[in-house]
Amino acid sequence: MEMILDLLDKLYQAFLYQDRWRLYLDGLGVTVSITLGAICISTVLGMVLCLMKLSKYKILRWPAQAYIDIIRGIPVVVQLLIMYNVVLLNVTDNKMVVAIVAFGLNSSAYMAEIYRSGINAVDPGQMEAGRSLGLTKTQTMWHIIFPQAIKNCLPTYTSEFIVLVKETAVVGYIALTDLTKVYSAIQSKTYDAFGPLLIIAVAYFCITKVLSIIFARMERRLRTSDRR
Repeated sequence: MEMILDLLDKLYQAFLYQDRWRLYLDGLGVTVSITLGAICISTVLGMVLCLMKLSKYKILRWPAQAYIDIIRGIPVVVQLLIMYNVVLLNVTDNKMVVAIVAFGLNSSAYMAEIYRSGINAVDPGQMEAGRSLGLTKTQTMWHIIFPQAIKNCLPTYTSEFIVLVKETAVVGYIALTDLTKVYSAIQSKTYDAFGPLLIIAVAYFCITKVLSIIFARMERRLRTSDRR
């Protein structure tokens, strides 16, 4: 009984006392904002890189492959620090913008491979069928290949989205107070690590679970449309 009361007291001190829940809410806003901004960048840039890599021209393939290899070979926290201390140092002092750009560029390399695998999974005969109907290669890609590729990509796209949410936990390195960084602020006041860490862990779980449910419903709808 004492253990339960002690746990409840720690949670009260970490979350409700002096309206400390507001700190978590602010941190959650930072985490969500960075994630949504980065996923928008990576969704678009990833498709551009994918098309460059699938191009028959080496002048397009090689830069895309080099970019993907470099980004995937360097830890995201190092990329974040490079972006903050070198690339965007004299461009902007907005740390949120720096974080969104850094995570967007990082995620785009993985998105490119996700798109490429989705497109390659489509039966090659689909391109031939489209061309035989009088469609151009671009029209065939847009109206026939891409819709099928999106369905193939969705599960992996979901995983990348969820990974991106969790990767943003390192933005504390550039002094951004995201959901994870809130832990330091609360712990310094309560001198207890368990309470704030438990709350943050639950918050991350809820975010990723909601994303999983949303994309799972999208997958079911797409499968339903295939049966019609």
